[in-house]
Amino acid sequence: MSAAHDGRQWPDEVSVDNARTTLLQLLARTGVPSGDARQLIGLVEAGVLALAHAELGAAGRSAPGDKGEEYRSGWLDGAEALLEELGAVAERTLAGVTGPEGDQGGPGGHPRARRMEVERAKVALTPLYLSFTAASELDPEVTEEVLVAVLGTMSPRQRAGYAGRLTEFATLHRGRLERLFAAFGPDSTTALHGRYSLLHSATSIAVLERLLASPQALREEWDAAELPPAWLDGLTTAWTAPA
Repeated sequence: MSAAHDGRQWPDEVSVDNARTTLLQLLARTGVPSGDARQLIGLVEAGVLALAHAELGAAGRSAPGDKGEEYRSGWLDGAEALLEELGAVAERTLAGVTGPEGDQGGPGGHPRARRMEVERAKVALTPLYLSFTAASELDPEVTEEVLVAVLGTMSPRQRAGYAGRLTEFATLHRGRLERLFAAFGPDSTTALHGRYSLLHSATSIAVLERLLASPQALREEWDAAELPPAWLDGLTTAWTAPA
């Protein structure tokens, strides 16, 4: 039976678990491994809780009615305690998907990016890239290798929020990115120049973000993946070219 709150019907634990299991089975039929599917569902669940926590935290709170200062103080204390617990639930849910904050996953550094993490990065990057330039037929065929190197500079916790970080980066540097793709992208006169090949790929935005945020770690991952050094050097040159 669904839980009732003020006459409204909400899904109970059994119904929520049923919906989760149904989604897992549907994704399995399309070839999505159960581990990847559970990670996606877990991220959505953690994200909903985190967004609710942020929305409630930003809203001004006041006790209902006018029942005196003692009532008002107790009501606000209770609301604050509930908000803190909601934040704790969101944290536990996210930790269940990505591991505890600061967990590196192994003695050698961050764990290798999983298939679903790479796919999430692609989904985030494609519309950002197309907001600056047209799709290119010369898109490098090593897109996945580039993204694995990029994601290798981050912990699973950081990867969980990478789409938001990419959007912030693109928004902050929009003017510069527009000039960059106009000068070196698919529609430019340097379109066939090998060292700028990465600008024919949506991964260029991810690489640029990492070049600014974590250049040393990116170069280490780049070398370990044996990706063309000219691509990274060309992107660096294009980014630093005079406007």
